[in-house]
Amino acid sequence: MRLSTVDLQKRLNPEKPKGLPLALTVLIALLAGAVFIFALAPYGVWPVALVSPAILYALLMPDMSGKRAFLIGQAYGTGLFCVGAFWLYTSIHTYGAIPVWLSLLMIAIMGLGMGLFHGFLALVFNRMVGRQPLSFAALWILQEWMKTWLLTGFPWLFVGYAFTEQAWLSSLAPVAGVFAISFVAVLLAASVVELLRRRGGYMIPSIALLVISSVLWLINPQWTKPKGTPDLSVSLIQGNIPQDLKWLNEYQLETLNIYATLTSTEWGSDLVLWPESSIPMSQLAAADFINEMAKLANETDTTWVTGIPYVDEAAYDASTDKYAPFYNSVIALGAEGEGLYKKQRLVPFGEYIPFQGLLDVLPNLAGSQDIMSYSRGSNEQSPLRVRGHNLGTAICYEVAYPDTTRRNAVGTDFLLTISNDAWFGKSAGPLQHLQMVQMRALENGRWFMRATNTGVTAIIDHKGRIVERAPQFERTVLRGNVQARVGSTPYMRFGNYPILFIMTLLLLLSYFGKRGIAQLRLGASRK
Repeated sequence: MRLSTVDLQKRLNPEKPKGLPLALTVLIALLAGAVFIFALAPYGVWPVALVSPAILYALLMPDMSGKRAFLIGQAYGTGLFCVGAFWLYTSIHTYGAIPVWLSLLMIAIMGLGMGLFHGFLALVFNRMVGRQPLSFAALWILQEWMKTWLLTGFPWLFVGYAFTEQAWLSSLAPVAGVFAISFVAVLLAASVVELLRRRGGYMIPSIALLVISSVLWLINPQWTKPKGTPDLSVSLIQGNIPQDLKWLNEYQLETLNIYATLTSTEWGSDLVLWPESSIPMSQLAAADFINEMAKLANETDTTWVTGIPYVDEAAYDASTDKYAPFYNSVIALGAEGEGLYKKQRLVPFGEYIPFQGLLDVLPNLAGSQDIMSYSRGSNEQSPLRVRGHNLGTAICYEVAYPDTTRRNAVGTDFLLTISNDAWFGKSAGPLQHLQMVQMRALENGRWFMRATNTGVTAIIDHKGRIVERAPQFERTVLRGNVQARVGSTPYMRFGNYPILFIMTLLLLLSYFGKRGIAQLRLGASRK
């Protein structure tokens, strides 16, 4: 049968289905991204983590132009980060002395920049790979992974975090990390959309993965085991120092007095842990105070671990005008304590300002330069030694990086993270941060101690469960016991490589499958 030119054109270029107006579609996508925050702490409505990506999948209609698909994805990602990471406003405006209008503009620019990840996800999904749930979920994971390293990374608001305390799905964390949980959740969300479109066959892969996850939950494999040594008694000190006073020279002695007083009843514990930069001056300026605390620790058979800005005198070059590099650090002192850890991942808008050179030319924006010039620690550092154990460390923001925490956890018996989330006030930021620590504990099968200035100070077991927790914004001490564990989870051994390999393979199969189907259709139309 020979087709006319008109019939051939209709087959090659079928009439595009009528959809919603672009402006309305973009608005729906923006709102779908914005509501995702309710899936995470402190709200914990985890079904939203399925509904939100399902809406984006449903909006990306067949035969949609690449430009339209990109705009929809961009809107989703912009809504996701402008609302989900709005806690940045507190640090930028309240403590960074940035005017309201510029702070809001910076949040909007951040949202637009981070929205590009979902914009390109939608574009590639619409134009380059087969339009089905597996390719959509695979692209989702690749864009989450890229957020951990591209332009230093901003690894926040991952779908998998919504299921941290949902054992039926979080059982995948020690096997393949948070990205495996995100994959199953997004795949399930997209598959349900196809089910509603009466394409139930797409449910099979997601159901199979849910069965695997449920089996892991039921059999409860013990990837790590207790070391066999007595649990360590620990005292986590929460000083609750107001952020607007913390770095004032005239308040430094008061800060030291607060921590010394809170700790006075805790000498005798196996481990006393102070938060990030609880000593608000370098080890050189605070030498006498540090020696006094270390002496008390030695006399009471206590290991003392504290956060402190550390000046590297050995790296000072007198021939230049530059200061010696200094680091956001953790140091272990006292009985059976030794080692120094230098933070590897610095906080945007906290420890440095992106595009700071552009801001410096504007009037009245200088200030807090001391927190903008921390140096980065090496990727290869030895763990701290505490009571005969190796202690893995993560300072504040870097616990959000799965692979950084994984590398620091290798060869350790338990983990600690210290933070000063006073930067973010009473926003959702500190609680989202705690949720990430729970996921890191799950991934690595290790207990976590988390000491913070204003909260949330907590002790978390190897299953990601909060064992002890102090109230926020109170000057207090959290006491408890932590268990040393040995062995490695599959995620600790192999990291993100297995899940990234599977995602890449799925996308390649989808890409070549789409090309093959297109060629078959074109060949059939010519007959």
